[in-house]
Amino acid sequence: MRIIDTHAHYDDEAFDEDRGELLGKLLKEGGVELAVNMGASMYGADESAAYAEKYDYVYAGIGIHPDDVGVFEHAGISREEAAELTRKEIRDREGVDQGEAAEEGTDAAAESSIQIGRKYQEAIHFSSADDVMDHLIGMCRLPKTVTLGEIGLDYHWMVEPKEVQKKWFIRQLRLAAELGLPINVHSRDAAQDTFDTIKEHHSGTTGGIIHCYSGSAEMAQEYIRMGYYLGVGGVVTYKNSKVLKRVVSEIPLEYLVTETDSPYLAPTPLRGERNDSRNIRYVIEKIAELKEMDPEDCAEILRENARKVYRITEA
Repeated sequence: MRIIDTHAHYDDEAFDEDRGELLGKLLKEGGVELAVNMGASMYGADESAAYAEKYDYVYAGIGIHPDDVGVFEHAGISREEAAELTRKEIRDREGVDQGEAAEEGTDAAAESSIQIGRKYQEAIHFSSADDVMDHLIGMCRLPKTVTLGEIGLDYHWMVEPKEVQKKWFIRQLRLAAELGLPINVHSRDAAQDTFDTIKEHHSGTTGGIIHCYSGSAEMAQEYIRMGYYLGVGGVVTYKNSKVLKRVVSEIPLEYLVTETDSPYLAPTPLRGERNDSRNIRYVIEKIAELKEMDPEDCAEILRENARKVYRITEA
């Protein structure tokens, strides 16, 4: 079974101990034909470009996640200002984050603090928002950049206010259209706003993927009518993913693509473990089961879909 992972994060610290071995040989030995490392922060975008240059089967997504768009807002600040703003925002958010973390059952507050600190630390390396955008544009023009992502809206953690998220989501949507790149979109607790923003500012241009699709079947139909693909990962294998299973059952297979969001969202039977691209086979098996078709045939169509949306031709 040949596998294409349309969305992974091998720049994550979870891969620090064995990243070279995984990207060097283990993924290919596990049937991974292509993997797209998705930029989320500026650091992630830089790393994605580097991996794409080093490994023949790795491609890059270049974009800034809604949690990290503060790099645009705060570009030009000093190191001292960055440190003080980090401390202040963490203090202001501490009570909210701890409550959310308890609900999540994870060390989510710590993760949110890391995101807050990262946006300020990255901002000190740029003189202005235009400087940040110029850096992104340069990486988007590299030959193995295949998507502008991960961009979108996240109303769960609210690391940035809604109006700030929307502002830079729209700017990146327009940039994707200008550069001729498909988009890869993150949407959490923001389904309607994400849909409305894409419809107004991007529909009819370069298409793309709605990452880790979690909306309704009705909205899924609207997305595919506009020419977008739906990213399906490990969540489809979970017992409680009834809505996603319905979406996968009803949406034509030609509009689905596989992804991992590695190191997150490992599929059953590996739920809770570190995820990587090799585990997409479990996702494909579940999609094939829902579609009542042979897994190998299903895998081939999903592979072709990924190449089509990212415009990667066979060697």
